[in-house]
Amino acid sequence: MTTASTTTPQGEDRAPAIDFSRFAPTRSYVAARKRRSAVMAVLITLAFGIALIPLVSVLWTTISRGITRLNLNFLSYNMTGVVGGRPTPSGGYGGIQHAIIGTLEVTLGAMVISVPIGLMCAVFLIEYAKKGVLSRSISLLVDVMSGIPSIVAGLFAYSMFTILFGPGTITGFEGSVALALLMIPTVVKSSEEMLKIVPNDLREASFALGVTKQRTITKIVLRTALPGIVSGVILAIARVIGETAPLLMTAGFIVSTNFNLFSGQMTTLPVYVYQEYSKLRATCPATADASCIATIPVERAWAAALALIIIVLLLNLIGRLVAKIFSVPTGR
Repeated sequence: MTTASTTTPQGEDRAPAIDFSRFAPTRSYVAARKRRSAVMAVLITLAFGIALIPLVSVLWTTISRGITRLNLNFLSYNMTGVVGGRPTPSGGYGGIQHAIIGTLEVTLGAMVISVPIGLMCAVFLIEYAKKGVLSRSISLLVDVMSGIPSIVAGLFAYSMFTILFGPGTITGFEGSVALALLMIPTVVKSSEEMLKIVPNDLREASFALGVTKQRTITKIVLRTALPGIVSGVILAIARVIGETAPLLMTAGFIVSTNFNLFSGQMTTLPVYVYQEYSKLRATCPATADASCIATIPVERAWAAALALIIIVLLLNLIGRLVAKIFSVPTGR
């Protein structure tokens, strides 16, 4: 098919008209695209459903088995005075007050140690370090730290405190140090990725106005990357808040409540769950009435696991709220 050229009133030739109908897709091609799109949509939906199965299963099992024992009495008392499967004078069967306090204090101590160190390391790698031997060495060490087993972090913290304060030193702060070793790589990597995606135009505009580099980083770069940094910190907390092995040898296990992070043993929820589930059954005398429950240790373990999930959920909500409040508004 040929295209005819036309002549303008001035006598100049106009460019030939293009027949765009030649590029229209055929019906068979459109039908094949729709079929492929439908197949991919089904596969993606199926993969999403399969990924939800273990999550829903864990949540349903924990809620169904832990909700029956999770009440105000269970949250308000510790394990002092608990004997076998018999009820305590308060009317309950022991509680997790001491474990909740221990979990929050130990995790907070780990955050105080790991977040400043990890954030400053990420700032150094992105804003100050050149692509030299030092930056590559730091990145390699961070990658190595992210792969160390949690028990190794516990052994390191226990050995360090033994050297500094003598054999047998077990405190909640020792557990915080062990968890901080596990949190630092996650904080560094997540903060590093968030700082990378901050546009360089913001830095250059700040420098053009005569703002120092230190103030540009603190007021511009970190403020812009704050939501992602907070998400990385929450991810690091979720990584360590369920650790048991390092805390068994560093923070220990007690049945009473200890508010002092720097003195004495301190129980955390993962350790509490491990200790209770290890008992399996409590002792009930043959003459005991129905108030003595032989399976109470397992019930307490499931209730404590549900409380731990709720705490992680609350920490996620608080982190998102903080990120929303302090983040830089976009648009008008």
